[in-house]
Amino acid sequence: MKESINKINSFTLFGILGDLSIRKLIPAWYYLERDGMLSDSLQILGVGRKKISDSELKNTLKESLETYVPSEYIDQKIVSTLIDRFSYCICDLQSPDSYQKLKLKIQDWKIPMAYYLAISPSLFEVVCDGLSGQGLVTSNCRIVVEKPIGYDLASSKEINEKLIKHFDESQIYRIDHYLGKETVQNLITLRFANSLFSSQWNSKGIEYIEITAAESVGIEDRWGYFDDSGQLRDMVQSHLLQLLCLIAMDPPNRLDDQSIRSEKVKVLEALRPLDVHSISSNFVSAQYTGGSIEGIKKPGYINEEGAKSNSTTETFIAVKTEINNWRWSGVPFYLRTGKRMAAKATQIVIHFKSDGHYIFNENKESLKGNTLIISLHPTEGISLQVFTKPHGVDKHSTLRLDPMSLDFIKTQKLLNIPSGYQSLIMDILNGNQSLFLCREEVELAWKWCDETIEAFNKSNQEIFYYKAGSNGPKESETLITNNGHRWHEE
Repeated sequence: MKESINKINSFTLFGILGDLSIRKLIPAWYYLERDGMLSDSLQILGVGRKKISDSELKNTLKESLETYVPSEYIDQKIVSTLIDRFSYCICDLQSPDSYQKLKLKIQDWKIPMAYYLAISPSLFEVVCDGLSGQGLVTSNCRIVVEKPIGYDLASSKEINEKLIKHFDESQIYRIDHYLGKETVQNLITLRFANSLFSSQWNSKGIEYIEITAAESVGIEDRWGYFDDSGQLRDMVQSHLLQLLCLIAMDPPNRLDDQSIRSEKVKVLEALRPLDVHSISSNFVSAQYTGGSIEGIKKPGYINEEGAKSNSTTETFIAVKTEINNWRWSGVPFYLRTGKRMAAKATQIVIHFKSDGHYIFNENKESLKGNTLIISLHPTEGISLQVFTKPHGVDKHSTLRLDPMSLDFIKTQKLLNIPSGYQSLIMDILNGNQSLFLCREEVELAWKWCDETIEAFNKSNQEIFYYKAGSNGPKESETLITNNGHRWHEE
């Protein structure tokens, strides 16, 4: 394959034996290998604490692929080609001597290098110091950091300061895997390449927008981490606010990282904060209790293994907010996310305004505006719901709502929808930061969340409850119906 000027062919993955690497990153590398996206000269160094050999690492990688890649996609020749790219370095990340060993491992590799930190943010500084101390940080290196980038605005600033001590902002790739999803990337094309939508994408054409990220799983073995964070910090601060930015941003001047990031920053700057007076009617915080999903009983949050029986940490958030600018004045944005809900589903629903003059039905309440549904999970695709006439000679003035759907797998004959990590790894290798977060985005999102949490705490608003396997608390329904709207449910 032809290589670009900015392409990197040396990659170091810290935390290669961790859950993220095994479940997500290694399978993503496999699909890139299968699709011929990787340079022949690419080398990958895995870094971990466990004392294993290169051959043991390769066995672990093979097991990962056999577990997390569907069997119909597995090609043993491709598996072998991929794992031959990997070698391993045992590192105690707290020990300066470990970085000398790491240097010896990669001293003959091509530079510059990309360093992917699939590790706890508490280790970011010591790793950056260790790499810099061995002269392994150059002006062309790239460093990749996973969320959470902080616990709040103050800690986020602290992490960012530690990063820029050694790396320029242009070298830092803050990753949110949602932004790598095929459908999310299509948002920009959908909005700005189709006049049908671009001309209506404002308060004149859109009544309201909802963004939902529902999960059927509970906390599993993350209870200790999650109880300190909660759903607002875990999901809203990163994933949902990023989706909101892509939906709401103005057209960028160019399709480059600087222009796209600049427009997203403007959205976050204009996002209306919640205060003590407005939070009761615009914010719902809830926690799941015992219930059942697909006939299987599930425990409540405080009954999970290792749980604190008196915890009031939220597992569900619903919020109504607005964007204070000319494009979106008066348009409510509803965000909803929760654990242990009826089904896993991530979608953006755009509700277009209805015409004021109806000729098909005297009962205006029975008519709705057109709806655009952008699905990220369980399938990726776009569906536009339009009104048509039912078949029949006696159906002259009646209406039916029909979906016009675009399924990426079927229409583009894809072997599989690329995961978010596939796209983002390629962008790291190629030096494209368009789908990565700049510092200002992260900190503005934290500022909005901090203000929301502070307002909630000062308001003494109670936390609500919902059964596992439901669509959330009844209060979330009230939040949206009080404004004359409703959640879209499949």
